[in-house]
Amino acid sequence: MKKSDFYYDLPEELIAQHPLEQRDASRLLHVSLADGSLEHRHFPDILDYLRPGDCLILNDTRVLPARIYGVKEGTGAVVEFLLLKQTELDTWECLTKPGKRAKEGTRFSFGEGKLFGDVISLKDDGNRVVRFSYEAGSNFYAILDEIGQMPLPPYIKEKLEDQERYQTVYAAENGSAAAPTAGLHFTPELLEKVEAAGVSIGKVTLHVGLGTFRPVKEENIEDHLMHAEHYWIPAETAALIRDTKAAGGRVICVGTTSCRTVESVASKFAGEVREDEDWTSIFIYPGYEFKCMDALITNFHLPESTLIMLVSAFAGYETTMNAYAEAVKERYRFFSFGDAMMLS
Repeated sequence: MKKSDFYYDLPEELIAQHPLEQRDASRLLHVSLADGSLEHRHFPDILDYLRPGDCLILNDTRVLPARIYGVKEGTGAVVEFLLLKQTELDTWECLTKPGKRAKEGTRFSFGEGKLFGDVISLKDDGNRVVRFSYEAGSNFYAILDEIGQMPLPPYIKEKLEDQERYQTVYAAENGSAAAPTAGLHFTPELLEKVEAAGVSIGKVTLHVGLGTFRPVKEENIEDHLMHAEHYWIPAETAALIRDTKAAGGRVICVGTTSCRTVESVASKFAGEVREDEDWTSIFIYPGYEFKCMDALITNFHLPESTLIMLVSAFAGYETTMNAYAEAVKERYRFFSFGDAMMLS
């Protein structure tokens, strides 16, 4: 298929610039996998589409406030650093802007001396490898929480007043450069209702990379190379998925990142979900045979993105593009802080 097959026209005013005051106040478009029919609901109505014996799979990654500003020693030049991934203890691959000021061997001070960074090497793609240092007894992540800013997607132009609103209420494992946004709609109270309805909750971890926003450049989508992301599926979650399947329940993934995690593991082990920790660059597009996921809760994704391709692989191309056209017509809110859809 061609990249252009996944284009749809989106008015700019439908791109949500801020979260709603209440997390679960968003709208929900339900898409029937059986016949493609659509229902307009509100997010708490997901309870109507869940059944006792199902399991809900959440990605508990926590977004790092990974955008920090360093002052170059000797010149006072200010450079923006975006932490992409940890390569070893206190050493990170970073995107720098302007990069020409972050040459190998330069040192930067962050947060008025709370943190220091030495550029130890340059990568072929222009990213920098930076080794950070800080006062003994301090905690790197606590310093980031104090001095860092959330790396919001480029289509969000407004400032985020409360950084916790770009975290799910169950975020626990530090490491993401972006939020698993389908989970932003859940409140603790709604999750309690889910469990009270006889639905089990399992957690996986996939640290979302900035590559999730990288556009598909090749017109033939099969030529697109996915970025790699680190995941972990604990033994108890793997057992929950196996038991749910064996009892005839459904595995319902909250977000494309949860989907990519369970499908990566199932693909690796010939359809079986086991405890596993690894990196995945799985690319799911129409023609892919799902091995684990039975239903999906997700947000509305960018035109021509790998994420709308994943949804199309699951629900069918015509059904997906029809649902997106309906969402535009009904003026749903799109992207990270936008409304949700459930495909079941």
